[in-house]
Amino acid sequence: MQIHVVSNNQTLTGIAAAYGTTVNDLVEANDLPNPDRLTIGQALVIPIIGSFYWVQPGDSLWSIAQRFRLNYEQLATINSIPVNQSLQVGLRLYIPDRPKRPVDTNAYVEPRGTSVAPNLEASAREAAPYLTYLAPFSFQALRDGSLKEPILNNFPSIAQRNRNVLMMVITNQENDQFSDELGRILLNDETIQNNFINNIVATAKKYGFKDIHFDFEYLRPVDREAYNSFLRKAKNRFSQEGWLLSTALAPKTSADQKGKWYEGHDYKAHGEIVDFVVIMTYEWGYSGGPAMAVSPIGPVREVLEYAITEIPSSKIMMGQNLYGYDWTLPFVERSIAKALSPQAAIQLAADNNVAILYDQKAQAPYFKYTDSAGKLHEVWFEDARSIQAKFNLIKELNLRGISYWKLGLPFPQNWLLIVDNFQVTKRT
Repeated sequence: MQIHVVSNNQTLTGIAAAYGTTVNDLVEANDLPNPDRLTIGQALVIPIIGSFYWVQPGDSLWSIAQRFRLNYEQLATINSIPVNQSLQVGLRLYIPDRPKRPVDTNAYVEPRGTSVAPNLEASAREAAPYLTYLAPFSFQALRDGSLKEPILNNFPSIAQRNRNVLMMVITNQENDQFSDELGRILLNDETIQNNFINNIVATAKKYGFKDIHFDFEYLRPVDREAYNSFLRKAKNRFSQEGWLLSTALAPKTSADQKGKWYEGHDYKAHGEIVDFVVIMTYEWGYSGGPAMAVSPIGPVREVLEYAITEIPSSKIMMGQNLYGYDWTLPFVERSIAKALSPQAAIQLAADNNVAILYDQKAQAPYFKYTDSAGKLHEVWFEDARSIQAKFNLIKELNLRGISYWKLGLPFPQNWLLIVDNFQVTKRT
């Protein structure tokens, strides 16, 4: 698989010819929203086996082989060139596929309202072959230990057909807001807690959930150890059923990090107790804040490098957004950016005839445009380059895998690159 960035005056016909593929294959692989008018800076996934590399100044056969974790003699043989030959700048070398390591993948799916939107169910069907876990969001805990169920519709059957572990996501949400008071009750009242666990077990058996996943957020700092104790108790009970236990964690960079989102989460304890964690490494750029990359690679790396000092890397799933935001400038407090898919972002750039830029520090694409009312906008989103940077980080840190928030906005390049980089584990 190859990632190609469109430059000035390039066409699909020319790009297809350069890589020995077809226009139809490019359109289908990328689900192109603008096949007749490509945008400068737009990243395309080229659906070929292996990839090509064009020699740059200063390259040698050895340095290129090191970059792609190959033997330089093997690389020379594959490309029919002498081992000691000086490489001409611009020479095209074929890079074969490398062995793929197994990873776990998860995706949350969040039905809203009184029914499941057809496009949301279609998104789950499209993603399920590439998933280890499918996670309907969410069962909301109530103050008496009972559960308010989400609309599950056909998600259990989709999971079953695609050998996905059905993940039961349980939150301390009330009126769609995380509640520290609800958390206090569930974690400290033993009678309610026992009822809570019994209701979880009954519900999981009813629908076929095999991983119980707690997304308890904004807990009181004083309830940190109570949460740890609850997880130990839950782990003991769920293990009797042969189920996994997992948790969602705020993106911390130190054990004593201050702030309502962070203080109730004990990385070290969760790493010891649960089977795996999902670290929410996204929303640096968020709908209510100023324009910036949603998951810039630097802050993501910082969180994960801290995490592996407290939690075995084999238990860590990196969180990843499947969306971007369109901000109106200048940013005004309490203004809300519009969420959009990578496909919609590309179309928006094409419609406004602006180039897509790429921030090398954040490892994320962005652009600016002016709308019909004369207002300036800034858009940050994900593309093949930004997601590949995250996959490289998973490999470097030897993480368990990746967890997506959330299905519903199309990003076809992501699934192609998952298959190109990894072997997705199926645990059922």
